[in-house]
Amino acid sequence: MKRPSKPRISKPHLKWTWKGDQRGWRPFHRTTWLENGKRKERAIQLDWKGDAKELDRLYWACEAGRHSSQIIPNKYTWRECVEAWRADPTIQKKLAESTKKSYRPPMEAILLKNGGKAMSTTTRQDLRSAHQSLSATPKKADRLLQTISLLWNFAAEQLDWPLGPNPAKGINHFGKQREFEPWPDWMVGKLADAPMRVQVLARLILGTGQRPGAAVGMRRDQFEGEWMVVRDEKGKQKLEVYCPQPLREFIADLPIEGQHLLPKNLTEPLTYQAVETTFRIWRKSLGEKAKPYSLHGLRKLSIIQLAEAGASDAEIQAVTGQSAEMVAYYRAKANRKALSKSAQKRRE
Repeated sequence: MKRPSKPRISKPHLKWTWKGDQRGWRPFHRTTWLENGKRKERAIQLDWKGDAKELDRLYWACEAGRHSSQIIPNKYTWRECVEAWRADPTIQKKLAESTKKSYRPPMEAILLKNGGKAMSTTTRQDLRSAHQSLSATPKKADRLLQTISLLWNFAAEQLDWPLGPNPAKGINHFGKQREFEPWPDWMVGKLADAPMRVQVLARLILGTGQRPGAAVGMRRDQFEGEWMVVRDEKGKQKLEVYCPQPLREFIADLPIEGQHLLPKNLTEPLTYQAVETTFRIWRKSLGEKAKPYSLHGLRKLSIIQLAEAGASDAEIQAVTGQSAEMVAYYRAKANRKALSKSAQKRRE
C-alpha cells in the first residue's frame, strides 16, 4: 500500500514523522540545542486530531513554553497538603467527625481554586482579599482562614516543607457572631399548633439538649424506661441520660411508623433539611417577631430551663453535653431574668 503524502502544513519547528499505516503522519514540535558541546533534542507530539486550527494552537503553545508537556508540576501544593492531612492517621483518630466535617467545605474550596498551586506562593494579600470577599458570610470567611492556617502549620511542622512564615497568622477575623436566641415563652406555646414534625423535633431538642441535627435522627430504641441514650457534644461517645417524664409520655403517644421518631420510611429518618424547611414555613406564619429564633435556640432554652429549675452547671452539662462556657453564658440569661422579676415585684 502506497504511503499517503505528508501534510503540507509547515512551521519552523514542526516535524512530521511517519508512524505506520495505522497511525499515519504525526506532527511533532522539535527543538534542538547545545549543552556542554553536546547536541540535545526535544520533540513533543501534537495531538491535533486532523484539525489544522488545533495544530496551530498546540504549536504556538509549545513555542511559548505553555504546552502541558513543558509545564513542570509545582512542588508542595495545596492539593498534596490536603491529601496528606486527610490521610494522617493521628489527625483522623484525634478529631471528632463533626470537626473534620467542618473543614471539608473550605478545603474543597481551596482544592477547586488553588489545588495545583504551590503553597509558598500564597501571600497575606491573597488571604486578606479572599477573607474580605466572604464578608457577607463571616463565619465561612473565618473558617477559611482557620483552615489555611491549620494546613500551613501541618505542612511546615509535620511534613517539613520549606514554606516560611504562616501568611494567615495575625489576620484579624470577623470574630464570633451573635449567639442563638433562646425561644420566648409565647413561641414555645405556639408549638401546639405547629406541624407534627416540628413539634417532635422541638420536644426532642428541649428534652434531650441535643443539637437539632442529632435530635432529628434519634431512634426509638434510644429511649427505654426512665433513660435515653444521647451523644456527647463532639459525637465521640454515647451517654445514658435520664429522660424527663413529659418527653417519655410524648414519645409514648407518637404513632410507630419506623425505627426513628421522625421517620422518612421504616429504616431511615427525615433529613434535617426537610424538617428545618417545614419549621421555617411555620415560623414565617408567626410573623416578624418570630424571625430571630431558630431550632438551635431551643437547645439554648433547655439550658435556661434547667438553670431556672435549680440545676448546677455540672448537672446541665450532664444533660445537654454543652461546654462549661456555653452553660455559663445562658445561665447568666436565666439569672438575669429571675433577678429582674424579683426586683420588679418589689415595686408592685
